[in-house]
Amino acid sequence: MDVQPLQPWTRRGFLGRLTAASAAGLLGLRPGIAAAEPPPETTSIKIVFDPDIPILCYGPQYVATEMLRTEGFTDISYTPFVSSGLQDARVVGIGNADISASWVGDLITVAEEGHPVVGLSGMHIGCTEIFAQKSIKSFHDLKGKKIAIFAEDSAEKTWFSIMFAYIGLDPQQDIEWAIHPYEEWGELLTAGKVDAVMLWPPDAQVFREQNIGHVILNTATDRPWKDYFCCVITGNQDYIQKHPVATKRALRAMLKATDLCALEPELAARTVITNGFPTDYERALQVFREIPYAQWRDYDPEDTLRFYALRMHRLGLIERSPEEFVAEIADWSFLNQLKKELKA
Repeated sequence: MDVQPLQPWTRRGFLGRLTAASAAGLLGLRPGIAAAEPPPETTSIKIVFDPDIPILCYGPQYVATEMLRTEGFTDISYTPFVSSGLQDARVVGIGNADISASWVGDLITVAEEGHPVVGLSGMHIGCTEIFAQKSIKSFHDLKGKKIAIFAEDSAEKTWFSIMFAYIGLDPQQDIEWAIHPYEEWGELLTAGKVDAVMLWPPDAQVFREQNIGHVILNTATDRPWKDYFCCVITGNQDYIQKHPVATKRALRAMLKATDLCALEPELAARTVITNGFPTDYERALQVFREIPYAQWRDYDPEDTLRFYALRMHRLGLIERSPEEFVAEIADWSFLNQLKKELKA
């Protein structure tokens, strides 16, 4: 397995941007809490990162290096997707990574496959946007239209299907699906060869800058999607059971990093660029300013899992009842503790 260490900010470089008071206020750095806890059972942790499949809304896990070090982790590595298009949650589920952000639908899909992946916390709401031909005025107008997807089992197709079913369309009968490489979508949309695509940051920002199509749905602003997490933090069940202290410490680092993206987007943008994320500073800054990271305390991740599991169950994507399923694939105990510790 190809595991690639990132180049972290030095402690001096990281904290040099923050005074002691602002660091404590912005990041919830309360050394007394961590010092009173047992040390992590392991000082190693693996997180998903693949520059060939860059998803910048997962920014907190790319800027969490220094927070992880303050939590006692000394061996921090980032592992790529096993193969092109593989879900982050599956990388965690098969044990190639210990913790990662993932789209909530991927968590549900991978858990349904029987992989030991567990939802630990929400991360943020609203990161994807749907771009369509200029002649298409709304999401409802996509009936009978051609939509580009990366693969038959891609996250985009699953999410589109959930959205279509929500408005009463049959994603199998009412939509024409067209499989194309991700990097061709802009050209295809411009040429009129497909009618719509779903994009994640930073590609959504690129399409807007280049005036490719126009946005007909934004999950950060449009209901019901804006009322639920889109991306959640997942962990490998075996890692969690063997290393509960390390799990809590890793989740605390990820949530501190989420706060950093919300409150210090300039620093977060500089950090992801330093750590090798393939975009430029201005675009990274735009992403961190646009994505609603600050709500991880306020939204209920269990509501999110129920919402998506119910719709995936109705589509035949999961067999078990949503209530039973959600109870099996989530552990909010660490999050509940950290909400009390990391108060706004």
